[in-house]
Amino acid sequence: MSIPASLCIKCKGRLWCRLPKCPILEKFETHKRQVSLIKGKEFSGTSPPSVFVSWHNYPNVTIAPLSPPVAEKDADLLDNPQRWFGLPGQEIIRFRESLIRSYKKASIYSASNPSRELSEIQALVMSSKPVQAEFVLEKAPAPRLSFHDTVAPLGPTAKLERMHLAENPSIPKKVEYFYNDIDAKALEAVLSLYSKNLPVHFLHKLLSAGTLGVKKQRRLVPTRYSITAIDSNVSEYLVNEKVKHCQEISEFMVFHSEFLHNNFYVLLIPSKWNFEVLECWLPGGGWAAFAGKNEINIAQDHESYTGRKNYAGNVGGAYYAARLAVAEYLCSSNRQATAIVFREIGSENVMPLGVWVIRETVRNALTQKPIGFSGLNLAVSYIGAKLKVPMPQYKQKSVLLDLIKHQKRISEWY
Repeated sequence: MSIPASLCIKCKGRLWCRLPKCPILEKFETHKRQVSLIKGKEFSGTSPPSVFVSWHNYPNVTIAPLSPPVAEKDADLLDNPQRWFGLPGQEIIRFRESLIRSYKKASIYSASNPSRELSEIQALVMSSKPVQAEFVLEKAPAPRLSFHDTVAPLGPTAKLERMHLAENPSIPKKVEYFYNDIDAKALEAVLSLYSKNLPVHFLHKLLSAGTLGVKKQRRLVPTRYSITAIDSNVSEYLVNEKVKHCQEISEFMVFHSEFLHNNFYVLLIPSKWNFEVLECWLPGGGWAAFAGKNEINIAQDHESYTGRKNYAGNVGGAYYAARLAVAEYLCSSNRQATAIVFREIGSENVMPLGVWVIRETVRNALTQKPIGFSGLNLAVSYIGAKLKVPMPQYKQKSVLLDLIKHQKRISEWY
């Protein structure tokens, strides 16, 4: 079956091709040695803490606490993307390989009235510190390492017979408050917890495990959806409630960062809030695996000052991860701008490691000293000289650059 590269780049493993498994993701599934540390079907380990909720067979999913098969001195490092920037890809894969995914089948609706087992998994997930836990599996784990577009790689898997927390989890008071508040909406809880500086990777686990929201409406949320939901809702709140009320920046600014063969340029334009992501997969890399030798594929999504009304389906979860990073920067600077994110993914980038790569790389770019320009043409020319794909191809895809070129001010849109 011939699959167009443009479809793969938009789909990113969501099986739009109607194949039973994604051929690109399946290509990188590997068998690893970590399960050799398990003696029999039982192990005691230090969960980061972490959990994975599947999306296959929705609404009947699996929920899986993740834990290494041994006690780890620094278990947090195994599941904390904010600590991974700058590390080699193989080291990050090694972290994920060490986490045993011991799963239980569950309906998403079970979160509204959790069983003892689910309650214990929820208590594990709510902990702000690693938790020692004991696991009994139905059989030895399958030694498989799998990759996903949104989620960090997942390690060996086995069906969970039972789990027991060997110590009391350290649950922040505010998290416990919202778990016990049966009337607070999930979004209210998420925004409140984010304002208390709880990291987004912690918030998406809380949402996945069904610990937040009106009691009767609580649901288990597949991890791939919860990650994007947190990035999307938090960034939307920051933009609407804070960024749009700030003064516009006074010059054109270009930021840069590169990580794991992802080359990012963030262009900030003196204007009201607008946002665009231009994502180019060079032939042979990741989702462009089926592309021809010289085929260039650029995915694009954008929003105007009034925001988006539908999902950014071309760029996917990466769009919201980048938007969150940009919104955080503008909030901290007390400024407003139009932002265009250029992402060029090299052919060496063959394994998807999750959208945390986008979030953390754009965050890193925005911590660097920007290069200032007096005009748009100078800024765009500078970026064009740095990227491998000629700038005219990006301009052909970009909505915002075209609008800026043909109008005196973006503010005339409103």
